[in-house]
Amino acid sequence: MTSTDLLADAFGRIRETVLEVLDGLDEEQLAERVGPHANPIGWLVWHLTRIQDDHVADVAGTEHVWTGDGWYERFGLPYPPSAHGYGQSSRQVGQFRGVSAELLAGYHEAVHARTVAFLDGLKASELSRIVDDSWDPPVTLAVRLVSVVADDLQHVGQAAYVRGLLSG
Repeated sequence: MTSTDLLADAFGRIRETVLEVLDGLDEEQLAERVGPHANPIGWLVWHLTRIQDDHVADVAGTEHVWTGDGWYERFGLPYPPSAHGYGQSSRQVGQFRGVSAELLAGYHEAVHARTVAFLDGLKASELSRIVDDSWDPPVTLAVRLVSVVADDLQHVGQAAYVRGLLSG
């Protein structure tokens, strides 16, 4: 197994869990907040997918799936096209409404496909490429991709936990 195979496996596990979390939920459940400032399942899945889309597009030098493939328009959220959830206020998170599980799953599937395609064309030697020199030490492609995996796993775990609370 190569390093890129390992990364593809990690992103595949995220995909599987996202689909399990979304399965059978309606729009109301996806937008429900278990506390006044808690993040709902739908927003968590949208956010983790937007971050993956944003970061992979950046390192691949491609347009975001969100804007390039029409997902922004399909979702109809009251956020600017560049929004990905990072730094959003509780009020903004609360505006996440009217989105189906099927739409979220479709967007995640499209981002996952783009991520796997990028990884399929990647040589292990490229993982040491510096992708962000604003940090000390500078961030390599490998570190950026592992960071996305870690962030996605945290958020899909949160979504699974909230789903458990809603069904309990």
